[in-house]
Amino acid sequence: MSTEGLAAAQQKMADAGVAQTAIDVFSHYYGQLEDGVTGSIPEDTIDPYLDPPMLEDVKIDVGHAKQVFDQLAIINLNGGLGTSMGLDQAKSLLPVRDGRSFLDIIVEQVLAARRGTGSRLPLIFMNSFRTREDTLEVLAKYPDLPVGDLPLDFLQNKEPKLRTDDLTPVDWDADPALEWCPPGHGDIYTALQTSGLLQQLLDAGFKYASVSNSDNLGTVPSPVLASWFAASGAPYAAELCRRTPADRKGGHLAVRRSDGRLILRDTAQTPAEEMDYFTDEHRHPFFHTNNLWFDLEQMAAVLEERGGIMGLPLIRNEKTVDPADKTSTPVFQIESAMGAAIEVFDGATAIVVGRDRFLPVKATSDLLLVRSDAYALDERAALVQQIDAMPTVSLHSGSYKLIQDFEPRFPHGVPSLKDAVSLDVQGDWTFGADVTVVGDAVLGEEGGEVPEGARVGTASAG
Repeated sequence: MSTEGLAAAQQKMADAGVAQTAIDVFSHYYGQLEDGVTGSIPEDTIDPYLDPPMLEDVKIDVGHAKQVFDQLAIINLNGGLGTSMGLDQAKSLLPVRDGRSFLDIIVEQVLAARRGTGSRLPLIFMNSFRTREDTLEVLAKYPDLPVGDLPLDFLQNKEPKLRTDDLTPVDWDADPALEWCPPGHGDIYTALQTSGLLQQLLDAGFKYASVSNSDNLGTVPSPVLASWFAASGAPYAAELCRRTPADRKGGHLAVRRSDGRLILRDTAQTPAEEMDYFTDEHRHPFFHTNNLWFDLEQMAAVLEERGGIMGLPLIRNEKTVDPADKTSTPVFQIESAMGAAIEVFDGATAIVVGRDRFLPVKATSDLLLVRSDAYALDERAALVQQIDAMPTVSLHSGSYKLIQDFEPRFPHGVPSLKDAVSLDVQGDWTFGADVTVVGDAVLGEEGGEVPEGARVGTASAG
């Protein structure tokens, strides 16, 4: 039955014009899925990673940094739709500050870095089949963005969703587009190769790439990090941040006992009964930011050696074919994480960076913070923290989780948070203009209007 399922999936991908290497990668994971592989990484198979290098200790030679920066390409992962926030287009198109979207700010960061360093610094987006058209439409506003003959984007591969009962490709006549999914951001290696972009970059004299998510505005192009990475000689590096109690869900690096290699472990790969170890910020003190650095020459060599199959650990994602309809057919989505490639490269490393390089927007509570006066955009289009400690923000999920519900509740903009310690919105509240949150503020379950000019919360004593 599953042999038929694989053959049907392979044929479906071939008929849709998916590259043969991507079909081979899918087939590799299909075999693991069929064998019941879950990707679990028990605690007794790893040791904590406790001594990574620190960016604050890095000293660079300015001339070397300039040379490396001119060999650097910026790659931005832009395949996500932001469905958890109720979006149905590229999440990066969401307005963040002053009417500018994630996409606008990322472009401005790169253009500012070019002006400041005289470097070529191409910006290239990895789009999915659902985000490409809208993204390229926005990028057309920036005629100075393209570099030489390099494209502004390359396309993530796609694969069929598989029925959980028999592992055959799912049929969904109501919306055939929902029969397909992207293979997770681990597909970046396959997509770079099959699109021809990897070779294009090498031919144009680019040796390094910096990769991050499009919903993270913290990854301003960094000559210091580029110089450190090039000097390390490593084929691959991950940026880490020090964990706090608020970071217990984030994946972390660990040292595999069997061979001493660095590996990435995510929540989905941790046995349920061992989550106490996973969430212990003292045992595993650094989390993985998904900001990565690649040596493109060494990556090309590894892909060549492996026939395009990186062999990253499988992530078996259980969904329904229509994510908005929990009664629709249950499916598996075969995925992998790009950060898991740290175990593939000999000599891969990591570095601990400041929290300013990790500013993701995963929920509307994060959006509220980055839109507020707790941050400001500087001349590099970098989001700069204006206060010593960020307030914690909790928003009632029923009223604020989806962007179409969130926006109408802040018709005059978000409140001032620079004097806030915490904001806990427990009910359905609509905010007037010029609201200020001071100290710890709780807005109760009863809901209502927060009037114009109101100060809410209790200022800390002293």
